[in-house]
Amino acid sequence: MARRYGGNPAAVIILIAADIAALILILWIFFFVLDANRANDLVSTVHHAANWLATWSKDMFTVDNAKWRTVLNYGLPAAVYLLVAHAVAGRVNRS
Repeated sequence: MARRYGGNPAAVIILIAADIAALILILWIFFFVLDANRANDLVSTVHHAANWLATWSKDMFTVDNAKWRTVLNYGLPAAVYLLVAHAVAGRVNRS
């Protein structure tokens, strides 16, 4: 696993944390787009976690279509977390 993420343990932790954050955000996008039952415990937990992770980007885009709005407002932080984590991990690996 360390080889996939790079050799430095700190870089590995950074990348795994970003992967988990992005996974939660992407899961919520899929749950919302596919009209998952929000009363379900898993869906509810993912929704709450995704809301927290996307606090800074919620309502950044005000598209009329709710599904596109969700894709944009939750997809942006997923991409940002991954891009920033890879940049930071690359920097940590070079140190």
